[in-house]
Amino acid sequence: MIRRERRNGRVKLTFAVPDPGRAVSVVGDWNGWDPLAHPLRKRSNGTRSVAIELAPGRTYRFRYLLEGGEWADDPAADAFEANGYGTVDSLVSV
Repeated sequence: MIRRERRNGRVKLTFAVPDPGRAVSVVGDWNGWDPLAHPLRKRSNGTRSVAIELAPGRTYRFRYLLEGGEWADDPAADAFEANGYGTVDSLVSV
């Protein structure tokens, strides 16, 4: 799930996924694909989530990286696009 909220000229995006039972991070072109930059925190409702703020007016590429090196896409993404590694990136427009 991706939730958008406009605030102070920026867009707050909240990424939430069902808890896979292991660490997961959202990585994308806004954080240099750094798995340590935006880890999803475990919530009491059985999900993991993180909120970030991005500048509006562009489309960002992202994926989820699970502990152990497994990649996952977000079915709630706005679109998907080939990434040159034989897979696709999720896209979100803000």
